[in-house]
Amino acid sequence: MSEVKAVIITIGDELLSGRTVDTNAAWIAAQLNRQGIEVLRRVTVGDNAEAIRAALDEELPRASVCLLTGGLGPTADDVTKPLLCAYFGGRMVVNEDVLAHVAALFRKRNRPFLDSNRRQAEVPDVCTVLHNSLGTAPGMWFEQDGKVIVSMPGVPYEMMGLMEDEVLPRLRQRYFSDVIVQRCIITAGEGESFIAERIKDLEAALPQHIHLAYLPQPGMVHLWLTGKGQDERQLIREVELYQREIAGRIEELVIALEDITLEQLLGKAFISMGKTLGLAESCTGGMIAHKLTEVMGAAGYFQGSIVCYQEHVKERVLGVRHETIARHHVVSEAVAEEMAAGARQVLRSDYGFGITGLLSPGDDESVPVGTVYMAVTDGQRTVVRRLQLQYDRIRNKEIATRMAMVLIWKFIHGKL
Repeated sequence: MSEVKAVIITIGDELLSGRTVDTNAAWIAAQLNRQGIEVLRRVTVGDNAEAIRAALDEELPRASVCLLTGGLGPTADDVTKPLLCAYFGGRMVVNEDVLAHVAALFRKRNRPFLDSNRRQAEVPDVCTVLHNSLGTAPGMWFEQDGKVIVSMPGVPYEMMGLMEDEVLPRLRQRYFSDVIVQRCIITAGEGESFIAERIKDLEAALPQHIHLAYLPQPGMVHLWLTGKGQDERQLIREVELYQREIAGRIEELVIALEDITLEQLLGKAFISMGKTLGLAESCTGGMIAHKLTEVMGAAGYFQGSIVCYQEHVKERVLGVRHETIARHHVVSEAVAEEMAAGARQVLRSDYGFGITGLLSPGDDESVPVGTVYMAVTDGQRTVVRRLQLQYDRIRNKEIATRMAMVLIWKFIHGKL
């Protein structure tokens, strides 16, 4: 059939005020694109029935799929459900399955089940109820004039669960007779344009039913190959053939051939090697350790992190020499090296890593804002890298954390 188009409407006053960042729309768009569904527009409106109605009137003619998040709950400002009921000409009814689920959740949490909570079990009689295993607000699937409209809660983990368990499988079943096969190539060290130039002949040779997409991130580019066809086994062979060809052309940049986070990638590598890692973090303030320990099993390789924000902590805990700081500056290659060596020694790890930097303007003008030095060592060999970041403090911190993990991965794999 023809290409499936979608629009995303996110609902919430907190999104418009800036108190909350809209991560839902970005995540939904990525999932839809991986299913071969093109997102035409993303729209945000407040908790206002007329604003939601106007958004639906404007967006529904554009696409065959409309996904909404937010405004589903027991409070007075949660207006999405009654608005959708009226919009599609239904009436509110109690869904007994939802009622039983909500009551069970409150018993499990040892919380009183109030009348306002019972309203969570009320749904329009013109929708298909989608089970929300992670929360009280059910998803709702509407169909009108050949279009699909889905309403989901705004709580990110609840929305993600509904998308994965209910919405995406139903969309695949409804719109696609073709099999969709995807494979990724994760790269680090070069930008999108450089990679595109290196592989332009391979990209030009892709058959019409296989598409290559570039998803750039700071310091990294994810390449996604998406193939559509009738024969799944043949399609897998084709897509994986092109994946190997492209990865082989840019081999020195490739860090993974699977959709995996950097922290998961590092965890797998250290566990397979039977080696351990210790960190000394200054400017990142423990963020690298935070990312690593989000992965189950990190205790198998991660020794810990010394957050040494002050110079005297670097000296007393890590053994960084006072004369090194005085001669080279606390944000310097020499200090990063001694921090990495100190982390390895103090934490008794196979590999040590140190990072120091100036992420935002301060009293010290002797180092350019955004300067970061990071070092990794195994006791025999040490590699240091300098970054010059250009964003705000929080963004610089996030990028430094990501690039730290890339440096560690490349070092332990002998790619430096």
